[in-house]
Amino acid sequence: QVQLVESGGGLVQPGGSLRLSCAASGSIASINNMAWYRQAPGKQRELVADMRSGGDTTTYADSVKGRFTISRDHAKTTVYLEMKSLKPEDTAVYSCNTRPPLYKWGRGTQVTVSS
Repeated sequence: QVQLVESGGGLVQPGGSLRLSCAASGSIASINNMAWYRQAPGKQRELVADMRSGGDTTTYADSVKGRFTISRDHAKTTVYLEMKSLKPEDTAVYSCNTRPPLYKWGRGTQVTVSS
């Protein structure tokens, strides 16, 4: 069973940047579709970005398009989410999983955008 561990969150000012990482206890090299999700307080979890076909195809929520980039390392053991031009409405707990989610959710990593 794959276990997912997210890291890289923190407190950042509006307009700032963060890079989130998602590491798997088992290899995710054979998983062709990985995604990042987020859940803000009082809201449902939403899909932020996903990558398919081993990374050849990526899609983004309209709210983050042009600001966030999903990628994976060459060994395909870690998935990243590069976030730029962060806004207060990006504040949430960010988690990774497949799309649709197949594995147990990790603890996620908190991203807080505030001045």
